Amino acid sequence: MRREKNQYIFASELTKRNRSHHFRVAFLVFLPLLILILCVMSIAISRQVIVRDLKLTILNLPADLENYSILHISDLHGARFGKEQKAIATALGDTRYSCVVMTGDMLGEDRDVEPLLELIALMPRDVPKFLIAGDMDGDIVETTAHSSLSVYAQWVEEVQAQGVKVLDRPALITREKGRIWFVPEELYALNLDGMLNTYRDQWTNLNNRAASLTANDAARLRYLEYELQRLEDLKEIKKQIKPEDIQVVLTHTPLSSDYMADLVSWGNKEEAFSMRYASLILAGHYNGGQWRIPFAGALYVPELGWFPEDELVEGLSYIEGIPQYISPGMGSDPHYEHQPGRIFNSPVITRILLTRKVN
Repeated sequence: MRREKNQYIFASELTKRNRSHHFRVAFLVFLPLLILILCVMSIAISRQVIVRDLKLTILNLPADLENYSILHISDLHGARFGKEQKAIATALGDTRYSCVVMTGDMLGEDRDVEPLLELIALMPRDVPKFLIAGDMDGDIVETTAHSSLSVYAQWVEEVQAQGVKVLDRPALITREKGRIWFVPEELYALNLDGMLNTYRDQWTNLNNRAASLTANDAARLRYLEYELQRLEDLKEIKKQIKPEDIQVVLTHTPLSSDYMADLVSWGNKEEAFSMRYASLILAGHYNGGQWRIPFAGALYVPELGWFPEDELVEGLSYIEGIPQYISPGMGSDPHYEHQPGRIFNSPVITRILLTRKVN
């Protein structure tokens, strides 16, 4: 029997080539669509304000402070989320909290304080509000002549007028027998006597020529008087703090284990005003890494490098046995030079509920 020659001997190869061609075409068609979908998702996620609840156990928490709640906000960076911060108002809804803590970088590069004032306006007037400045906010006091005779920077005056206490010394909140202090971190490392002597000498030198002071000299004199009063107040406050009091430490930049160990070792063991008695550290600064990869974490953080561990960037961790909560923040930091905006990174406000109960 004669064998017929198969004229379709290359049909299988042609089919493979056609399939490969069709796959490439489909890939080229759907890739832009996939990128567009991811961009839309990222924008939506990065504009959706989230209120996150965190229950934190503090074993020595006084009974009267059970369920005390702290609304922690950081790194607004002058961002607006709708007219008069409507998206924030919607996210907060009827959320209740005992106090508000803002851990810095609340102003944007343009120094516009209005977005921050709009945020403050969303909060009940009678709820205590505390703020520390971040590196983007600038100093809270002026050492040279400016438009006001107040020692405070103009943005600080406007924030204070809305009922916010810009912390330059510890602030006490009491609930029955429970006492909770909110303390700017840098106060633990101050050499009070040395600073007081230095400022007194400077004040005396300026005051001795009061008749010939320039505008800048007068501003410097006001600043020195402010510092002398602040340090004297701090000396008295340190005497009032008891070991059983709760000390909430406020810092813009998260603290490292090495730094904490140094603060604890330097501290006077006889004083209750010491980092060894800290109950909680609240920080911000990193904006959650700004650009995040879903399910993987931060892409790059200038101070920490590529793909840093998330506990260094946001969320709850423990250093020297003390809980430190790093806020993911709300806005975007210009220090991320090649990472503008937030990608797959929702703005977060955290409500921290204090309890003595072990989960």
